[in-house]
Amino acid sequence: MVVVTGFVVEDDEQLQIVVEDALTEGGFEPAIAPSGEEAVTLLRGNKGSYRALVADIGVRGRMDGWEVAKHARELDPEFPIVYMTGIRKDEWGSRGVPNSILMTKPFAPAQLVTALSQLLNGGTAAT
Repeated sequence: MVVVTGFVVEDDEQLQIVVEDALTEGGFEPAIAPSGEEAVTLLRGNKGSYRALVADIGVRGRMDGWEVAKHARELDPEFPIVYMTGIRKDEWGSRGVPNSILMTKPFAPAQLVTALSQLLNGGTAAT
């Protein structure tokens, strides 16, 4: 099995644990950043190390998940992105990008693993 390193931007510690556990059990190797600024620093410092991004749209800091995703797409225009949100799902149509999926909170951890796997295998769909 190939372990895919994914990058997760989430500021809620309890959700970080749930997401990290789900992705690890799904065969991924997640790296966690609690803020948008930290996420962008790590993405730029480790170009090519990450294969996908899971971003909470409402993450704390000056940069939200949309901004982190924009930076990821500057590094790789086809970078797979799973957006997570509890309240801002209506913005995805105008701010989301191709090769992305929107997960509305709450969702089952297995749904996140499925969405990420789908993106990495070339499919896109809103969930």
